[in-house]
Amino acid sequence: MIKRLTYLFCFIALFVACNSQSSPQETIPQEQSQTYTAPDFTLEDIWMNGRFSTSGVWGMNPMKDGQSFSKIERGQYPSIAKYDFATGNKLTTIFDGADHKLAFDSYEFNDDESKLFLGTGTESIYRRSTKSQYYVYDIANDELSKLTDGAKQSFPTFSPDNTKIAYVQQNDLFYKDLVNDNITAVTTNGKWNHIINGQSDWVYEEEFMITKAFAWSPDSEKLSYFSFDESGVKQFSMDYFGELYPEAYDFKYPKAGEDNSIVSTYIYDIASQEKTEIETGNMGDVYFPRMKWTPSNELIVFKMNRHQNEIQLLKASEETGSTTVLLEESNPYYVSEDVLDEMEFLSDGRFLWTSERDGFKHVYLYSSSGEMIRQITDGDYDVTSLYGVDEENNMIFYQAAKESPLNREVYSQPLSGGEATKLTSEDGMNSARFTDSFDYFIHNYSSTTQPTIITVRDRQGNEVRTLEDNEELKKEWSNLDLSEKEFFSFNTVDGQSLNGWMIKPSNFDENKQYPVLMFVYGGPGSQTVLNSWANSNYWWHAYMAEQGYIVASVDNRGTGARGQEFKKMTYQELGKYEVEDQIAAANHLGEMDFIDDSRIGIWGWSYGGYMSSLALFKANDVFSTAIAVAPVTNWRYYDTIYTERYMRTPQENAGGYDDNSPINHVEGLEGDYLLVHGMADDNVHFQNTVDLISALNAAGKQYDLAIYPNKNHGIYGGNTRYHLFEKMTNFILENL
Repeated sequence: MIKRLTYLFCFIALFVACNSQSSPQETIPQEQSQTYTAPDFTLEDIWMNGRFSTSGVWGMNPMKDGQSFSKIERGQYPSIAKYDFATGNKLTTIFDGADHKLAFDSYEFNDDESKLFLGTGTESIYRRSTKSQYYVYDIANDELSKLTDGAKQSFPTFSPDNTKIAYVQQNDLFYKDLVNDNITAVTTNGKWNHIINGQSDWVYEEEFMITKAFAWSPDSEKLSYFSFDESGVKQFSMDYFGELYPEAYDFKYPKAGEDNSIVSTYIYDIASQEKTEIETGNMGDVYFPRMKWTPSNELIVFKMNRHQNEIQLLKASEETGSTTVLLEESNPYYVSEDVLDEMEFLSDGRFLWTSERDGFKHVYLYSSSGEMIRQITDGDYDVTSLYGVDEENNMIFYQAAKESPLNREVYSQPLSGGEATKLTSEDGMNSARFTDSFDYFIHNYSSTTQPTIITVRDRQGNEVRTLEDNEELKKEWSNLDLSEKEFFSFNTVDGQSLNGWMIKPSNFDENKQYPVLMFVYGGPGSQTVLNSWANSNYWWHAYMAEQGYIVASVDNRGTGARGQEFKKMTYQELGKYEVEDQIAAANHLGEMDFIDDSRIGIWGWSYGGYMSSLALFKANDVFSTAIAVAPVTNWRYYDTIYTERYMRTPQENAGGYDDNSPINHVEGLEGDYLLVHGMADDNVHFQNTVDLISALNAAGKQYDLAIYPNKNHGIYGGNTRYHLFEKMTNFILENL
């Protein structure tokens, strides 16, 4: 998925006298925008020394007893300590890294919390997947042992009875018997760029957000797993530079309309050491984004057609491999990917499922046989996260954008579908992480004026105590006396209401006219207009405002938390309505007396870079300047799952792909354009920028270019971000 990142840039002030002939308002010409006094912070403060970083609670996890939590205590050799939720008192040290001379990166308990995994030397594979050398720690006996020798491992997982550990190593699935230390290979055919067992391929990880592709049965007698045959997927190659000869990195990446991996599902029987392939039937070219065991040891396999507008939950027979359909659902557009992790089983086989079937995302209760019992949540709002179900008290817990798409609240509600209770009173962004008993939850809250506060609350929402208040950062912000975000809304010419925010200079003068820099992402289901603390993004925007710019952002059609029709109306025409709305937003801003409508710029990253490019190329009479970082420039170059979810295949929808790809609109470039890309971007390939450059050159268009060798989609590491935003800063100073 093309992700919205956090960006910022700043610039240096220079002095030029203003034009005394401005009338009727004083227009701030490009040169005079540099007469503003720079705020008391720098680009280094934002990107290099962490002056404005938000503090959190590192490595914190609720314990099974529902009354305590564990967290990592930092040091040369970190330790893991246990604390009481109610009092905050330290109860015990669970693991002391100094005693064992082990500097671990991560930890995870088994189900009964008698043992720990400790990961060391962690390496990233792709965006979400990692591999480490894992150790197993027996808490009662204070014994530490390596999981296995050889190559690093991924996703170690205890069996529910705590006697075995399954893991992936070099594309094969293994399990270790903790009774006799024997290691059994469940698969032996794993091979890089050919076969992956128990772990997802690149596109499943990126778009379905699945990394571990295996699961223990509740009785610990079976292992289910996906096997990805990616031998037929076309290979993409990137070069890493620095040696005499560049090093090629090749991996399988299915572009829109091309072949995906062939995915097979198996159940492996521990006792017999035999596997059964699950018969998943025919539904054309298909995806299997999840598997899940029921409490009664039945495997559920999620199956979606390639268009992703139909989903089936298949109940599998572990003896024969045959399946029956437990639930089937279709959507006139597509089934949103965020429903995949929100299936919750009750002990009697009933289950919760989220759906947009009534136009908004809500929670439904189903029988064990797949019949809908009732809709639990209801109304013109989206449930944005289902946290779980407390069977003992007959309650569900969830997050929703019930009061405004700009905010999120945490709720509890009876399974019977009665009245919901709001557990958070703060106006802004609220999220929760509940204990297994649902007696407590860790509450994260922020707003545009409040950095993240982390508290412990009880099940009624009463605050028990504060874990982190970021008070020093709040004081820092207050002392700088920077402008707050001002939220606004407006109607487009066709009557569509859109939400936005703007930041004005702290010495704003309504009798002057200011240039505007718009920030855009705009992709399906995303939001930039939120009542939340924006971290470094806010600091850059505030810095820009202090230099005499109005900074603004608007959520176009296609963005989230406003129901299905608003989000999915861009189906098969990505870019068309989104850019129309950004143009409408620029025109709306330009009509304000204090805006210089001849100096409106726009910038974005990833999908936002796609949007900023298309906006400048299509509306050079509205936008004078654009910056595009890591943009998609031709939808034919992006991956199957993401692109086809919204566009179908290029073979079916050639016009949808080509009509709004920036590469086909270069003739419209008239303003100033900065194009930025990392050469080792495994997500939005550098190919997008290379081919856009060719098209711009052929059209005789001038542009600025910044390329970052060996950098991926995030363009970070060392002083890279600082360098990037310094480049962007200078570009804005000179051109907007």
